[in-house]
Amino acid sequence: MQVTPLIWLITIAVTILFFVYEFFAHVRKPHEPSIAESARWSAFYIGLALLFGVGIGTVSGWTFGGEYFAGYLTEKALSIDNLFVFLIVMAGFAVPRKYQQKVLMIGIIIALILRGGFIAIGATLIENFSWVFYIFGALLLVLAYRQAFSNHDSNPADGKFMTLVRRVLPVTNDYHQDKITVVQGGKRFATPMLLTIIAIGFVDLIFAVDSIPAIYGLTNEAYIVFTANAFALMGLRQLFFLIGGMLERLVYLAQGLAVILAFIGVKLVFHALHVNELPFINGGEPLLWVPEIPIWLSLLFIAATIVVATVASLLKTRGGENEDDRGLIHNEPVMLTTDPGNEESEVDKKAMPTAKSE
Repeated sequence: MQVTPLIWLITIAVTILFFVYEFFAHVRKPHEPSIAESARWSAFYIGLALLFGVGIGTVSGWTFGGEYFAGYLTEKALSIDNLFVFLIVMAGFAVPRKYQQKVLMIGIIIALILRGGFIAIGATLIENFSWVFYIFGALLLVLAYRQAFSNHDSNPADGKFMTLVRRVLPVTNDYHQDKITVVQGGKRFATPMLLTIIAIGFVDLIFAVDSIPAIYGLTNEAYIVFTANAFALMGLRQLFFLIGGMLERLVYLAQGLAVILAFIGVKLVFHALHVNELPFINGGEPLLWVPEIPIWLSLLFIAATIVVATVASLLKTRGGENEDDRGLIHNEPVMLTTDPGNEESEVDKKAMPTAKSE
């Protein structure tokens, strides 16, 4: 796939412009997006992603087009799982609903930056070391196992990392509008908003380790890896407010993602064997009899797995019955004290729209 430096620059510039527009047009003024607003923008970004994939297929061939669509579907599914963890983090810090989209926006930007770095590292490794496919494949199989038995029952807000952050940073007990730091008594303090952003950035780092090897199992083209990730993250903020309580109902999403990651892991190991150069495997010669899984089969498998996981989840939770299959935290969020006369510092009891308080 021929991608000139100019095309790279234009793509990165347009991606940055989209996020700048998102911030100034929708996020800068704190508010809770309506369902109609979220639906319009979600449809716009998903439609844009599909049109881009058609463009890649038309210009560069449908092998690359198929790789893009397979990568986009995988990254979108992983991003939705990422959203669920964001939801738990914001509940743990009791983020008022009108500030949630700012937190989401910052989290998405951090995710894009981290994934961009991992994409560059992955491209360099693949170009110079064919044996890295063995490592990526093994990593995905381990991640698939972890994902299969993960129910998100731990709250990152209470983890060891955030405990360390609280020891290092002096933190106020309450929100001060959407500020991340405030000065009190001549001393600067971090606010719970900053802690939330740090926690989400840490979560982004963990998810980047999952997503980049996964998509490199579907394509070796760094341009496709970047654009699939960028489009998967675009509109994620609106999707969060659009699907709302639907996140809680996707009880089999983790298992579906585990199947997808395992499939891609096997695909990577097969590819590594097919191009083998390690001297202790077959004398350093490729194992040409090992099959290569075609991209059309990967695309069909990924799409079918997502559909089955979604339908099974909705059937399982129809009628509003959910036996906490995903381990959604139902306890009270972290309670924050309020400053007299500062109405913005009061905890919004609706900070977590899908969580139940007992």
